[in-house]
Amino acid sequence: MAETTTAQPTRPAGGHPAPGGPASERPAAEPPAAKRRVRRASRQGRLWPAHVLLSLGAVVTVFPLLWQVLTSFKSFGESTRVPPTIWPEHWQWSNFSTVFDSIPFGDQFVNTVLMTLIRTVAQLLLCSMAAYAFARIRFPGRGAIFLGFLAVLMVPSQLFLLPQYQIMQDLGWLNSLQALSVPGMFSAFGTFLLRQFFLGLPGELEEAARLDGANPFTVYWRIALPLARPGLLALGILTFLWSWNDLMWPLVVNTDPAQMPLSAGLASLQGSHMTDYPVLMAGSLLATLPVIVVFVAMQRHFIQGIAFSGMKG
Repeated sequence: MAETTTAQPTRPAGGHPAPGGPASERPAAEPPAAKRRVRRASRQGRLWPAHVLLSLGAVVTVFPLLWQVLTSFKSFGESTRVPPTIWPEHWQWSNFSTVFDSIPFGDQFVNTVLMTLIRTVAQLLLCSMAAYAFARIRFPGRGAIFLGFLAVLMVPSQLFLLPQYQIMQDLGWLNSLQALSVPGMFSAFGTFLLRQFFLGLPGELEEAARLDGANPFTVYWRIALPLARPGLLALGILTFLWSWNDLMWPLVVNTDPAQMPLSAGLASLQGSHMTDYPVLMAGSLLATLPVIVVFVAMQRHFIQGIAFSGMKG
């Protein structure tokens, strides 16, 4: 009877199994998902120093606000203790009521809101009109006038205090809402910021509107202004923060506590020889909360507007 032989798989010269051989003899391919996980882990391993530095920076940035919140609930003795106590031993909720007894907080809050709204709305309107004129309308001396606007940015704002005070005094506006609002209704920085946006807009849309018979103001109002929404949001938030925290000018033009904004009213809580820090921190916390809410709500638009502001010089 003939001897039965078993067929062996044919191997090429290199010793590797031939294509189509048994699966156990071919190297297993690594799944794509596993490769992505390995690459992601490797990338995260290289970025951990940056994560540590950013975390430390976040802690340093948030610590003053956290200290303000904790101090607002301390007693006066705890706030001046050496070494300092971080966590209040007894939560002093009465510090917040003391703020309302020490200053006309309600009147000052209303003054702050009105001053901030007037400044913000006026800057958005006036600065956008001036910026559009500098960016899109050709007129004699445009470059020289714009250089004059930029020169204003190089001058410290403190140099304008005396002439502005003299103007407010001649108009009889001292200790009034007009004195707080009118000098801040226009900004050279806001004009420069919005001009960058208008320069980056496509000119074809404006040309098409002119061909349809639109005048320059119609083009500005119906076409350019809606397209510049990120810049308007950025300028609005910057103006809001600057107006809400403005201190020096309100201290100069207003001496009546009922006509002061919160920034000047809280400054009056600092005594010449002793300052009740828990009460001061409680008032500062109450004045800071609206700003935090506005910034958190508009954070995405604010970052987008600042990022787009340098698209074109």
